Amino acid sequence: MPDEPQWPTEDDDAGSAPAASESTVQVSRPSVDQPTMRFPLAAILSAPSTQEPLRSSPVRSAPNGVGSGHSPSGVPTTGSGGSGGPSGGSAGGKSHATIGPEVGQPRATPVRIEPKNDQTRVVPRPEQKTTELSVPNAKTARVDQLPNSEPSWFDQKTRPEQPPEQRRPRPEQTKRVDQLQHQEPPRQEPPRQEQQRPVPPPPPPARKEPQPVRQELPVTGYEEEPEDRLATDDEPKKSRKSLVVVLSLLVVAALAGATLYAVNEFGGTKAIETRPPAAPANVQPLVKAVTAGAPAPTPAGVKQALAGPAANGVLGTLTGSVVDPASGTALWQQGDTTPATPASSLKILTAAAALLSLEKTDQLSTKVVQGAEPGTVVIVGGGDPTISGVPGKSVYPGAATLDDLVNQVKAKGPVTKVQFDLSRYTGEALGPQWESADIGGGSVAPIVPFMLDGGRVDQSNVNGARTGSPGQAAADAFAQRVGAPGATAGAAPAGAPVLGEIKSAPIEQLVDNMMQISDNVLTEAIAREIAIKTGNEASFAGGVKAVRDVLTKNGFDLTTANFVDGSGLSASNKIPAKLLTEVLTAAAKPTLDDARTAKLRPLLTALPVAGGSGTLAGRYGGIAAPGKGWVRAKTGTLTGVNALAGMVVDVDGRVLVFSFMSASNRNPETEVRPALDVMAAALRGCGCS
Repeated sequence: MPDEPQWPTEDDDAGSAPAASESTVQVSRPSVDQPTMRFPLAAILSAPSTQEPLRSSPVRSAPNGVGSGHSPSGVPTTGSGGSGGPSGGSAGGKSHATIGPEVGQPRATPVRIEPKNDQTRVVPRPEQKTTELSVPNAKTARVDQLPNSEPSWFDQKTRPEQPPEQRRPRPEQTKRVDQLQHQEPPRQEPPRQEQQRPVPPPPPPARKEPQPVRQELPVTGYEEEPEDRLATDDEPKKSRKSLVVVLSLLVVAALAGATLYAVNEFGGTKAIETRPPAAPANVQPLVKAVTAGAPAPTPAGVKQALAGPAANGVLGTLTGSVVDPASGTALWQQGDTTPATPASSLKILTAAAALLSLEKTDQLSTKVVQGAEPGTVVIVGGGDPTISGVPGKSVYPGAATLDDLVNQVKAKGPVTKVQFDLSRYTGEALGPQWESADIGGGSVAPIVPFMLDGGRVDQSNVNGARTGSPGQAAADAFAQRVGAPGATAGAAPAGAPVLGEIKSAPIEQLVDNMMQISDNVLTEAIAREIAIKTGNEASFAGGVKAVRDVLTKNGFDLTTANFVDGSGLSASNKIPAKLLTEVLTAAAKPTLDDARTAKLRPLLTALPVAGGSGTLAGRYGGIAAPGKGWVRAKTGTLTGVNALAGMVVDVDGRVLVFSFMSASNRNPETEVRPALDVMAAALRGCGCS
């Protein structure tokens, strides 16, 4: 066996009770790390209980303190190994007879049971004599079946001294031997003092495999140093050091390379060299700036250039004028002082009057004020016809939105009633000789100071149909969005608190938009603003008077001009071509010596570009193509009337201004307008010096 077990002596049980006179058997497990059970020999040798079938368990037993040559007292043994009487010191044979103790026998001394092949030996401790017994294979003794059994003790290497009075009886356990062989060792009880006994010789040292030398670390509190705190000679200490060295060398090499590159690229002699600047690019602009230094055309040259186009019979009665703004020289005239119907080219006069009298940054304001009754609001029309009813669909760039006005008013509280005040304008809503068919045709809407999208039904269609009651339609749209019933006409109380306000685009942008799409409603609204600015009534008559007054004040001759609106929609309007060229000349002068030029310069950029924008976007094809992009002009169209007035840059880079008005019954789209385009394109290719 690997280790000699420590056996209890007679003194161990001196303080134990009633089983002091019984013989005991100590069963030692084969493994030294499992407990040794000690119990009375008489219990083992007694007849097995009939309450449970016995199971096979080989047991070795030896008498405690038995003399040589005889069996323990009162232990009959039978079997192949001996006779029916005591076996004495016989050491062999198997017994299948009943084994039981004799009552009244003296207390047996401890014995040791040793396995040997398929037999068990009971070895008396003092005499070292053994008696080998054999237990039938099908029998198993349970601890609870053993009478007066004494609880087992676990082997302890050392047992400290313990006074007898402190010893406590051991609790009884009901365990089978085969269960004891498989259970985990129970909790160790406090060791008991036992008498000095011979110490068995230590087992021979096991052969150890060569282990790497571990470095002892001065760590306390551990029985054994954790593996991660040990270092050996063969662990990757040197490899980590080598890795650090390699990485350091790489970093140094990278820094050295970067330094050399920086020195070569940004330092050294190159850093102080002054490289000569690159040669300027050879730019050949296709569009040259117009200057007064370009060759000046002559009247003869222009007359020759226009002789053919002006003689085109489709033009009917043609009047016109061509002027060099740099010199003020009239280069071509044909009935230029004879008043003729200008149609929408009359807008040049209204736009010029607006630029000359109004601030370019002025805006038209629409407000909503508190009404006379709680929950009532009043929309005060401010003359802005460009308010967008549907954001993103307006034909007026930079227009204010109705939603903005609605949100401002709703933020101030609930609205139960909406009124609208159109008192800013006076007089008739339709101009003289305007036809109601023009409303459905998309040319115009009644002129009122509050409307949405110029009165258009389709907000994104420039030439789409308009509504006959733009003020009521706009007010109803507002009322619907604030959650009130339909709007009604009303007057704003004097000094009423303002609940919301929106503003139009600046006047300069409104003028540009008016000229590009030839919007009659916007033009009439601007004419009324001129009237209000100059102290005239905001009506058709007041607008016309204001335009005339402003232009006359700025030196233009309107003696022979006669017009009744500001948009040119009336067929009764008559002005000479010369008046138009005079206004354009003032705007196109190359210098700003004339005070009017600076104010009128935006008029030129507001003119549509031939083949590019506005009402000229789809024109200048065919033989008129040379004028595409070089001609900027305002168109005019009425029944039997077509006009074109603007500016052109000739091939020599000289700016020329012109005005052509035709009275003809020929097809305007396929004959008259293209013929006027050819005349302007001829000026482009003139070079008439």
